[in-house]
Amino acid sequence: MKICIIGLGYIGLPTAAMFATNGHKVHGVDINKEVVEALNKGEIIIEEPYLEDLVKEAVNNGNLFASDKPEKADAFIICVPTPILPDKRADLSLVENAVRTILPYLEKGNIIILESTSPPGTTRDLLCPVIEEAGFKPGEDIYVAYCPERVLPGRILKELRENSRVVGGINEKSAQVVKELYESFVEGEIYIADATTAEMCKLMENTYRDVNIALANELAMLCEKLNVNAWDVIKYANKHPRVNIHMPGPGVGGHCIAIDPWFIVEKCPELARIITLSRNTNDGMPRYVFNRINELTANIEGKRKICILGITYKPNVDDMRESPILELVGLLKENQFDCVVVDNHVDYEGSESRDVYEAAKDADLVVLAVNHDEFKDLDFSRIKSVMNTPQVLDTRNFWDPETVENSGLSYHLLGWGRNNT
Repeated sequence: MKICIIGLGYIGLPTAAMFATNGHKVHGVDINKEVVEALNKGEIIIEEPYLEDLVKEAVNNGNLFASDKPEKADAFIICVPTPILPDKRADLSLVENAVRTILPYLEKGNIIILESTSPPGTTRDLLCPVIEEAGFKPGEDIYVAYCPERVLPGRILKELRENSRVVGGINEKSAQVVKELYESFVEGEIYIADATTAEMCKLMENTYRDVNIALANELAMLCEKLNVNAWDVIKYANKHPRVNIHMPGPGVGGHCIAIDPWFIVEKCPELARIITLSRNTNDGMPRYVFNRINELTANIEGKRKICILGITYKPNVDDMRESPILELVGLLKENQFDCVVVDNHVDYEGSESRDVYEAAKDADLVVLAVNHDEFKDLDFSRIKSVMNTPQVLDTRNFWDPETVENSGLSYHLLGWGRNNT
């Protein structure tokens, strides 16, 4: 088939590369000229293992190219972002624009697939009416389905191939046609459902994790008050065969877990009470960590310097979307802290080329915010020697307390109240 993919971001580009290296001709569309130009050279501008090799292969064999406008194809796949508005509703303008952009190129028998994470009912209530406006009957003239990804950054290509998928068609025929298309590279099971069920499935996968993380974060806050180590509690509780408590941290980021639950709340706010409370708990963690930082540096005279290790939303990726550390840094700056960030994965105010030990010079606190691999085996004695106040706050349970303290640093751990007594 010839496939046109709208949106060449963290999901659209890997999906395009997978289809293009499995026998399809793929035309990628993106409004970002840098993305388009890089792809046509066989290059990428995001960080994802093995993706550039796959893109180069697809471009070199003539199966993948990009431009800023669609053209006729057999199938159109929409992979554009669905941001969250200030009032916590989904911004579906990019999805609607994408559908309207492909209307001039539609022909009977074409397929339209929405992969963008969306509130329940989006495929039925947004895509189908727009298609009908163009004179086509969804499900008969144009096959329409929702087929969400379920991948982990850093493992996207492997998980696109191996993970199971749910295809939500607006009718049985649409679901079957789309299932057959994805079978060209998906090795996992492909299940068929209706579109709204598939949309809800995608949202609940991430909502489950968000609620579990909120429980862990609440446990961490409780344990700090009770002078208990939350990480030990979680470790031993998870020895129970039917318990799986997630890990606490400074907040939840990424375009999935930090966003998707709000799409459910938007539809039924009066019923989604646990989901809302969990979202508010996780959204409140940057403020909670800021308060810990404020307490740990309260007795220091003059402007306090904080060295933040990591700014992305998770370890070993270059993705800052919805990163809670951005909010934490913002709070520190708003409250007149001198804040220096180190992160080799992204260039946030010079963070990419910044040396850890230089950044820690004259600091009153080093905060391990993201557990990137490069922060695992630091020379803590060297860090201690350059700091103004030798103390660290580990928000990820990443460092060994004994190792840190043997270097002369005071060790503080999010979720462990031993230093509060």
